[in-house]
Amino acid sequence: MILSGNEIKLQHEAGTIVIEPWDEGRLNPNSYNVSLAPELMVYTEACLDPRQDNRTRTVPIPEEGLVLTPGKLYLGRTNEWTETYGLVPKLEGRSSIGRLGLFIHVTAGYGDVGFKGYWTLEIVAVEPVRIYPNMEIGQLSYHPVCGEVTDTYHGKYQGSREIVASRMYREMEGKK
Repeated sequence: MILSGNEIKLQHEAGTIVIEPWDEGRLNPNSYNVSLAPELMVYTEACLDPRQDNRTRTVPIPEEGLVLTPGKLYLGRTNEWTETYGLVPKLEGRSSIGRLGLFIHVTAGYGDVGFKGYWTLEIVAVEPVRIYPNMEIGQLSYHPVCGEVTDTYHGKYQGSREIVASRMYREMEGKK
């Protein structure tokens, strides 16, 4: 099951879904559009190692846009802070973005019940494509949970306020 746009609005008004800032104009029949914050993060390592905290640098997205290199991984984030209680959020790229050959998440489209934070985007372009700060790039949909929720998300990405690179090295060190 998936929540309708009207139900997303009602759940937002009830505080079960938090999206800040909220703009009713971004509400769709069964999703809510989210936008791209004005900077990206790129890895600077020649080879990424999941056992390491790989080095990164940030790249501003100028108002005139930034052309992405095909096949290169860019990390971005949403401008919207979200919190979800009792529902599972799912992030997907907008179809208009996909039709430009732009993927906004390599994996991990589902969020966990109780996640709070900005969404880190795993952006890959198939062709050279220009992106702009604050463009509506993705959409969140919400799904009810079947069964009692006995725990909520408390993982390594909880409360993300910036773009967050992979923290898999923590798992490999035995830390969550």
